[in-house]
Amino acid sequence: MSDIKRFDFDTRIHHGVIHNGTIYLTGQVGTPGRSAGEQMQEVLDKIDGLLAKAGSDKTRILHAQMWLDDVRDFSEVNVVWDAWVSKEHAPARSSGEGRMAKPGMLVELIVTAAV
Repeated sequence: MSDIKRFDFDTRIHHGVIHNGTIYLTGQVGTPGRSAGEQMQEVLDKIDGLLAKAGSDKTRILHAQMWLDDVRDFSEVNVVWDAWVSKEHAPARSSGEGRMAKPGMLVELIVTAAV
């Protein structure tokens, strides 16, 4: 049986869990009140840090699930995403629109990656 490693506990969750060579990150959000592009950059910076703690990096991302408070921000966050991800390592990605947990949060990104 494979061990389960959890890291970065915060209030009621771990921000990352590693099992059987796969890293599962919780949804990362930016600072409410900032623009969608600024929040996306903040989210990607958090993901870089969490993946590094797990011994991985963005080139090992298998799937990213992006949630937007308003789908009209799709183009703005994609500009930031496109500058961050390399085409040869671009993961599968899904996007959707849904109400965020707090007012002013505009984007949330959930990542699954290989170690």
